[in-house]
Amino acid sequence: MGKATLVVMAAGIGSRFGGGIKQLEQIGPNGELIIDYSVYDAVRAGFDKVVFVIRKDLEKDFKAVIGDRIEQSVEVCYAYQEIHDVPDKYKEKAANRKKPWGTGQAVLVCRNLVDEPFLVINADDYYGKEAFVNAFEAMTRTCSGRDKNHISMVGFVLEKTLSENGTVTRGVCKVDDKGMLAEVVETYEIRRDGEAAAAVQGGREVKIPLDAPVSMNMWGLNPDFFEVLAKGFEQFLAEWEEGSGKKEYLLPILIGELLEKGQVEVEVLRSEGQWFGVTYKEDKEAVVAALRELLEKGLYPARLY
Repeated sequence: MGKATLVVMAAGIGSRFGGGIKQLEQIGPNGELIIDYSVYDAVRAGFDKVVFVIRKDLEKDFKAVIGDRIEQSVEVCYAYQEIHDVPDKYKEKAANRKKPWGTGQAVLVCRNLVDEPFLVINADDYYGKEAFVNAFEAMTRTCSGRDKNHISMVGFVLEKTLSENGTVTRGVCKVDDKGMLAEVVETYEIRRDGEAAAAVQGGREVKIPLDAPVSMNMWGLNPDFFEVLAKGFEQFLAEWEEGSGKKEYLLPILIGELLEKGQVEVEVLRSEGQWFGVTYKEDKEAVVAALRELLEKGLYPARLY
């Protein structure tokens, strides 16, 4: 069996850590967070290391609330996403930047901790056992023997990622007959509309089938991809100008650009499982109920650790 690492992007917890932010919403019977269930599923699937991407000033609190508990079952490392962590020639230019650089940089800061295939996830999304099993199998079977130009993405069924409490934003995917990603389109204001979904793409209203595959930021990468991320970040910084709003270096956008240029191939790993997330405060009740149902079915023990 191959080795693989789970990279959890949690730096977005920010200065409100512990103050009701959604990544820290307790959803389990013993106060478990969504992160707890993601790590539990990943370890059962075969992942043997977890790297949390956090802010350095939150390390003590993060370990107390989450990290120390998870260290009981798997090797845990920390990478730190900081605004000042840019190549020297851009430090002066970026000196007054206030907003984090985005998910592309969040993954890049792990480059000295990861030397095996790795799976990137959000801290506040529940992906389910099936997604981790499929990702681990594909990554250890294929990615370890491929170069930086071959990556994978777990795709979810749109209908299973909608919220009853408001619209959502998703990367709607087009998959070819070989199971490879042909295109991913950032789509906004998605809501159920009868037997389909209504949404906004490119500023216009569109209809999308409820069974369309969507990206939930679950990417299977390999260590050579750090070279691609570093090059892309350099280009982003070269083009970025102070005062240009909240522009970020985002992993899905980078991959979409590489795909369009034919510089990367993305294997789509379909998951039929239910995605859970607390997009809106009102979503928490539904997430707690859904998790309770999974516990009643015996898919998780009453106490994870």
